[in-house]
Amino acid sequence: MSIFFFDVTGVMMKKIKTICVLVTALSLFTACASVDNDKKANTEEKTMENETKEFINNGYAGDCPKDYSEFRLDGVNYGKIDHVIYHSNTCKMDRPFSILLPASYDGVKKYPVVYFQHGIFGDENCIIRDDNNRIRQITANLAADGKAPEMIFVFGHMFATDDPNQKPGFNSKDVLPYDNYINELVNDLMPYIESHYSVLTGRENTAVCGFSMGGRESLYIGLKRPDLFGYIGAIAPAPGLVPSRDGFMTHEGQFASEADMKFTEGMPLPEFLMVCCGTIDGTVGQFPKSYHNIFEKNGIEHTWFEVLSANHDSMAIRSGLYYFVSHIFTVD
Repeated sequence: MSIFFFDVTGVMMKKIKTICVLVTALSLFTACASVDNDKKANTEEKTMENETKEFINNGYAGDCPKDYSEFRLDGVNYGKIDHVIYHSNTCKMDRPFSILLPASYDGVKKYPVVYFQHGIFGDENCIIRDDNNRIRQITANLAADGKAPEMIFVFGHMFATDDPNQKPGFNSKDVLPYDNYINELVNDLMPYIESHYSVLTGRENTAVCGFSMGGRESLYIGLKRPDLFGYIGAIAPAPGLVPSRDGFMTHEGQFASEADMKFTEGMPLPEFLMVCCGTIDGTVGQFPKSYHNIFEKNGIEHTWFEVLSANHDSMAIRSGLYYFVSHIFTVD
């Protein structure tokens, strides 16, 4: 039996030094002064298409390119992180969240929103507290290069219980509050964000994504409410979407069977659905790939890739974030 271990943030602390050589061949386009705007747009679209194909090669990808995961010396302003308390009717208590606002945020311009979920035993700060994840750098650098729009990231506290004394654990009772987060998010956190921040609304401007347990819940939320979320991402999603067993517990399953793991009937399909995982992930093992296989079996269009030499770690997060952020929303 394989036993998988989580740490307190949902990220394994063991760092594996890996040298990933990502060879990128850029297509060069030249255009004379008489080329019209449509042809220029087609050229730019073709360039982006080639870059996408090169990042994922035969189902595998490397780390996020360093030019996007590091602070640049000139020309890019990086976002600001705030920590906020709001009241949750679902949990019947005040609850925290963290928010990453673009550097240009002024309360006037409206931005699309990504709701990002942390791993088991984590909180609203753990993903952004670990700068190895490089969320500020990746989002701002992609926006600066015109490969993604500026966007807002919201990090909620995913353990949505109404019992202040309850703690998460590896048993069916103490993971239920994670499954309850869909109610917290839809009924409390999203309305608060939309009433207190300058955000674009509607599924075309709203994404859900997460890592580990947060990846599992992001898939669940996205499958149940595609009317609210047009973009869905799961990085190394944990077991439990369907009945299964890992080294710690038996998962009853958020869906009764693999055949039931589909989008809610009658609701629109998402614009983009992504699942990825590290090739040496010793925490969630083959569960992410099993979700990929279920999606294929159920005829659900999605993007699946494995991150070479990544464990249940920041490298997997960086790679998944880079790909996800560059494929959601519309660049002006």
